Amino acid sequence: MEKIKRSDRLVAMTRILAQNPNKIISFQGFCDQFHAAKSTISEDIAMIAGVMEAYELGTVTTITGAAGGVRFRAMMPWHEALETISEIAHTLNHEEDRTLPGGYLYLLDLLSNPVLTRKMGCILAQPCYELGIDFVLTMETKGIPVAMMTAETLNVPLVIARRSSKVYEGSAVNINYPDGKGGIETMSLARRAVAAGQRALIVDDFTRHGGTALGMIALMKEFNTQVAGLAFMLAMERECPLSDLPEWPLMTFTGDGIHQPMVVQPARWLAQLGENKQ
Repeated sequence: MEKIKRSDRLVAMTRILAQNPNKIISFQGFCDQFHAAKSTISEDIAMIAGVMEAYELGTVTTITGAAGGVRFRAMMPWHEALETISEIAHTLNHEEDRTLPGGYLYLLDLLSNPVLTRKMGCILAQPCYELGIDFVLTMETKGIPVAMMTAETLNVPLVIARRSSKVYEGSAVNINYPDGKGGIETMSLARRAVAAGQRALIVDDFTRHGGTALGMIALMKEFNTQVAGLAFMLAMERECPLSDLPEWPLMTFTGDGIHQPMVVQPARWLAQLGENKQ
């Protein structure tokens, strides 16, 4: 059998790790695939881990035990994350045609950009790696792109709650919840979508009054599922949090967009993360 060059093996292993983020891949699997001894694979993993750390591309961790192996977790340097979010905030603040009736901002072009949404998903996943997330929950439809990229980085399923149940999803749980503006909305989720005892990360694109996020929290209670945290692309800056759960907005805004202009800025936790790294 033809011997595989180390350079080829390193490239292939890095690709495999990057395509399977936050997943434990056994050493034996690499040994079988590349016809190499475990000691050789361990040396290769150490080299890959060193490069990833040096260039702040992510972390490669060796997991010991019978179910052990190697796990790659994508990371973004805090300064790059802050720069990315600052550029998005600058775009939202300085393009006048983004203001929509009712105090909203046009976000669809940003949410449809796979490069931007992948970066946002990577940033939102970073504080959640140790939370034991089983799935990402979002509400149809604008929050799906960022939620999908967050789920991809965490390597967990994406679950989508709907305004109404669909016949092709089977039986569903439906709840009514206050929308935060004095009205009542309906939210639906298929019964087989999640299991009791799992842990969810709620991700959405925009929140002002928090009605949808609180509705998703209430929906998870119906499934006996624990919510580990809330993540948003853009959230209104408020003195009191929506709940006792941790929150990770990428950006916050002030002003209602009607009487006062909306001003967007990177979230405080990103800036604080940068200060802690210095």
